[in-house]
Amino acid sequence: MKERLQKVLSHAGVASRRKAEALILAGKVRVNGRIVRELGTEADIRKDRIEVDGRPVRPERLRYFLFFKPDRVISSVKDPQGRRTVLDFFPAVKERIFPVGRLDYHTEGLLLMTNDGALDYLLTHPSREVPKTYEVTVRGKFSEALAERMSQGVDLDDGRTAPCEVTVRQYDEVRNRTYLTVTLHEGKNREIRRMMEKFHYPVFGLKRVQYAFLTLDGVDKGKYRPLTESEVARLYELGK
Repeated sequence: MKERLQKVLSHAGVASRRKAEALILAGKVRVNGRIVRELGTEADIRKDRIEVDGRPVRPERLRYFLFFKPDRVISSVKDPQGRRTVLDFFPAVKERIFPVGRLDYHTEGLLLMTNDGALDYLLTHPSREVPKTYEVTVRGKFSEALAERMSQGVDLDDGRTAPCEVTVRQYDEVRNRTYLTVTLHEGKNREIRRMMEKFHYPVFGLKRVQYAFLTLDGVDKGKYRPLTESEVARLYELGK
C-alpha cells in the first residue's frame, strides 16, 4: 500500500515524521535508486527499495491485537490533556501500532490494534459495513416498539443512521434501567449515544462486545491477545 514517504519512514522507525521530511528535503532518501526531494512522493515499503543515507529501510513486522479497552481511555496514540491512551497498555510492543477506528472515552470493549495500514483502510472504509455489536444500558423502560423503530434508522444532525439491529434484553424495574444489544453497520461519531439521546434515554453503560466475528472471550479488561493468522486472513476477506 502506497503512503507518503515521510509517513513510511516514520512507521519504519527511521525518524519522526517531521525529521523524515527534513531527510527528504536534504536529499538523503532514495526510492528505487532515485533521490527523492518532493514531500508528496508516495512509496510502498513492501514493494519499493527505500534507502536513507545508503542504508535500506526495512518494514516493521506487522502486528495485530484484540484489546479490551477500559472506560476512561483515549482511542489515540497520544493525548494533549495527558489522559491514558490505548498505547499505555502496550509497553512491550515496539512496533508503532494504532487503533482501528475509535471507541469513545467512556465506551469500553473490543478494539483492534495494528500497524497494518492496509487492513485499517479496508476495515474502516464506509463501504465495508463491518458489523459491530454493543451492550447498552439506558435509564428508563425501553419498549420493543421503539427498538423496532430505531432499527429502521434515526435522523441525526449529520444525516440518517443506517438500519441496525436493536434488541431489548432485559428491564430492571428496581433500578429503572433497560439492557439492550445494538449492532451497527456504520461508524458515525458517538452514534449509539446520539440515537438514544434523540429519544431521551441517557446511556449509563456502553460496551463493544463483538467486531465482525471477533469477541472478547478470554480477554480481561485492560488486556489484549494477538490475532491468529487465520483471524487476520478473515478480516482481509471482509474488505474484499
